[in-house]
Amino acid sequence: MILSMTGYGQASGQIGNKSYRIEIKSLNGKTTDIRLKTNANLRDKELELRKMILETGCRGKFEVSVIMESSLGENDFKFNKNLMQSYFNELTSFANENKIEKGDILQSIIRLPNIVQQTDSEMSDEEWKGLKALAIEALGNHTSFRVAEGKSLEVDIVARVKNIAQLLKDIEQYEDERITALRERIKKNLTQYLSKENVDENRFEQEIIFYLEKLDVNEEKVRLAQHCKYYQEQVDLQQIEKGKKLSFITQEMGREINTLGAKAQQSDIQQIVVNMKDELEKIKEQVLNIL
Repeated sequence: MILSMTGYGQASGQIGNKSYRIEIKSLNGKTTDIRLKTNANLRDKELELRKMILETGCRGKFEVSVIMESSLGENDFKFNKNLMQSYFNELTSFANENKIEKGDILQSIIRLPNIVQQTDSEMSDEEWKGLKALAIEALGNHTSFRVAEGKSLEVDIVARVKNIAQLLKDIEQYEDERITALRERIKKNLTQYLSKENVDENRFEQEIIFYLEKLDVNEEKVRLAQHCKYYQEQVDLQQIEKGKKLSFITQEMGREINTLGAKAQQSDIQQIVVNMKDELEKIKEQVLNIL
């Protein structure tokens, strides 16, 4: 089972005389980064909200918004009357001294800082209990979204890993041709510098064996096949967090594929290696979004 780091979940409900909506969005990230947007009356609850997200959400960049609307809108703010009076006195005095038309001073004062103030009251235990239930629901919806995205990721990367395993098998048909071509190329180069009569056939065969051993790709093929098998095994695990491990396996697959390409010395095999690299690059892109 694979979970995507990309997710979205929301939940809303009425708690007392207030309507709450919680939205949780997540993107891929190497660590856990949580950004909370809440009302002032939730400041003392932020640590507990973060803990809930950490336990359920695991890794990723999270944006969490808690939006509150009260049916008693007229009680949600108040005017700072003392500050308004001070502004009014100063503005009136300034206008009189400079013989300036006062105009609508009230409209100007309302726009000044700290005139309108929120009257956020401390959240009651009952209200917090209801909000936690909404948070759990939003996290559940977020996880469901991740599961659905993860299924799409799993189908894609498993298909690509199988393609690499099949391409690896396709190399076998060119092995004999590759060895024959290498022998002929070495012998041709040798006879260009030495006459055929001066070539020691026994020594030539020893050098060929030594050279072919250096270019042997059997170990790389075995290791790459094992990596493909291990990749599938890790995908099938029920463990939730596996993105980092899959990334490590992908890197190891890349090393073996690169070595295969360097040792190939044969155009058909090199073309297969190019196709392997293409599949691997697409796997790397997808793995970045796996939890």
